[in-house]
Amino acid sequence: MGANESPLLLARHRLTVDSYYRMAEAGILPPGQRTELIDGEIIDMASIGSRHAAMVRRLGLLIDTAAAGRLEVRSQNPIRLGDHSEPEPDLLVVEWRNDFYAAAHPTPADTKLLIEVADSTLRYDIQIKLPLYARHGVFEVWVIDLEGGQLLRHRQPQGQGYVRVEVLTRPGVLVPDAAPELALDLSGLPLTL
Repeated sequence: MGANESPLLLARHRLTVDSYYRMAEAGILPPGQRTELIDGEIIDMASIGSRHAAMVRRLGLLIDTAAAGRLEVRSQNPIRLGDHSEPEPDLLVVEWRNDFYAAAHPTPADTKLLIEVADSTLRYDIQIKLPLYARHGVFEVWVIDLEGGQLLRHRQPQGQGYVRVEVLTRPGVLVPDAAPELALDLSGLPLTL
């Protein structure tokens, strides 16, 4: 490129959540293919390994028991983040609704706690999804790092990140800030499997 030439700018077309659904309805996205929409781009999701599945199930049961019908626990279901993103976190704790969010997926306003379990996806969860959650105001996100044997607790979103970040190797009892009624005893939960 010469000194007087400007860089080539390519036109990009970001998908909306609505067009993403129309693509699935039209068969452009094969049924059962695991994808999520992140900032207008369709991203293939990693396959679910046995360690990952076991941790999601254990956490889901623990939270379900503690929530006791006061909050809803959703596993690997979408959260709507504006017009261009609909990721599928591993666990989402949301306000209880009698219709189970049949009219629309939950949003950050409904969300009390979001959890991602990472075995092979830690970089993606930290570098791509966490800033997305912060930008959209998801108040508290936990990332369970199965390789590192730690829980990364992120609270108080600001811009592209979180103001309060804790790295816990022995979490004990944790209470999500947005759900003080939900005391979760994680002391018996093995962070590595």
